[in-house]
Amino acid sequence: MTLESEIFKRKNIDFDKILNYGFIKIPEGYIYKKNFMNNAFCAHVKISPEGKVSGKVFDLENNEEYLPIKIKYQEGSFVGGIRTEYEKILNDISQKCFTENHFIYQQTNRIAELIEEKYKDKPQFLWEKFPGCAVFKNPDNNKWYGAILNVDFSRLDTDKSGEIEVINIKLPEDKVLELHNIKGFYPAYHMNKKSWISIILNNTLSDKKIMSLIDESHNFTIKNKKK
Repeated sequence: MTLESEIFKRKNIDFDKILNYGFIKIPEGYIYKKNFMNNAFCAHVKISPEGKVSGKVFDLENNEEYLPIKIKYQEGSFVGGIRTEYEKILNDISQKCFTENHFIYQQTNRIAELIEEKYKDKPQFLWEKFPGCAVFKNPDNNKWYGAILNVDFSRLDTDKSGEIEVINIKLPEDKVLELHNIKGFYPAYHMNKKSWISIILNNTLSDKKIMSLIDESHNFTIKNKKK
């Protein structure tokens, strides 16, 4: 994961703000340039029309990209100082031009909003070490009916890789088995695979379809509710 994707991965861009901040419109999106380290280096930060952030740092003495800051394990006070100053530029853009999202991907955030709208339940972030993971509970009995997790795709499909988000929901065992054969569904990650299933949140399935299954999962939390 790049430094830029790590800083901006749960952020939503405000295009009006980036223009006021100093970004310039270009055919590929937007670009912002800023000199730092006593004008020895220049940060070039680009934002695509979809809001994806990328960046490069140039050594102005020879007008070449300064690659050591891209190397994860490249250490040393000089490289570290440049990386720190570049991070400050990125974080300032993040704070002034972006808003915070609960989750990384648009569909994940939409589903969380739909759940809150229907059931009045907000995502609960229970694990400090896993800030992108959250659960939805029925407040009447504290039972889970959904769990959003961010994992590497290879944990679900060995032929794929890259960070993704899924929602785990509880369904009848026969339906879980049936869904295993349909694109977008996987055996539940980190939960009982007989009664839970993982749904990938990358727009493979429509929001409407996912919410209909979440409704079924929610029903499991009210079956034994005292009257």
